[in-house]
Amino acid sequence: MEALALPSMNSLTISCSNLQKGSFANLPGTLHHCKFYGQSTLKFRPLHGTRHYQSNVIKMQSDSEDYELKQMRDMAAAKKRWDSLIREGKVKVLTPREAGYAIQLSDKTLLDVRPSTEHQKAWVKGSTWIPIFEVDDKVDPGTLSRKVTSFMMGGWWSGVPTVSYNSRFLSEVQEKFPKDADLILACQKGLRSLAACELLYNAGYKNLFWVQGGLDAAEEEDLAREGPQPLKFAGIGGLSEFLGWTDQQRVAGAKEGWGYRLVYSARLIAVFLAADALFIGAQQLGRYIQDLRSH
Repeated sequence: MEALALPSMNSLTISCSNLQKGSFANLPGTLHHCKFYGQSTLKFRPLHGTRHYQSNVIKMQSDSEDYELKQMRDMAAAKKRWDSLIREGKVKVLTPREAGYAIQLSDKTLLDVRPSTEHQKAWVKGSTWIPIFEVDDKVDPGTLSRKVTSFMMGGWWSGVPTVSYNSRFLSEVQEKFPKDADLILACQKGLRSLAACELLYNAGYKNLFWVQGGLDAAEEEDLAREGPQPLKFAGIGGLSEFLGWTDQQRVAGAKEGWGYRLVYSARLIAVFLAADALFIGAQQLGRYIQDLRSH
């Protein structure tokens, strides 16, 4: 499985990536991994119906475990399919540098399948953007619940948004490219673009190339870039980006020197000062409310 070099799933387990049921059924484990922490309800004990409550908690834990086992099986099955596509030569593997050469010398098209939050930060010059997953902007109760869960489970730190499958992905690709087109597919880490390769291959596209490791693996000289940030920085966000605590920023900081580090050190101090001010303000408000009640 070295050919796949799948990225860490941390960013997927802390965010509820919402796939529409049935629309992406052949890749259920790709980006539909959302841990359900039913056991957290053990912190609350009702006054009545304790036995019924405990049985519900046990059932919730069992359902959660079954769900995670299903996700593991689905991901294992997807990895086997993707490895088969590459092993059989149905999808060709390119490094970011090789992709850059292919775009310049053979006029191949790079198809960027990242969501808008990543694409708007940086993109490859001349690329075509059609996201396979897009930020879920619906405001129904189910979506809002997933967004809150995603934020609480680490979205505040990583900035990873809640996304859903773009049901128009395949039709939009078919509108722009014939079946015999040479397409180089790229995402931020290399996982979603590989899933997109499978979709397009099954739809009749046979000249497909996959950027291994995604744009995270690209150096600045590998691909002609447009946008306000380096390609490596397009996938970071949240408080970790603000404080400069991502791997990409550490590497950049080592190259840039002390000036770069001082900026993020100042931000860290500002966060501590703001937190301290909020804590003191909360204490003072509490005392004020207590004084009002005593009078």
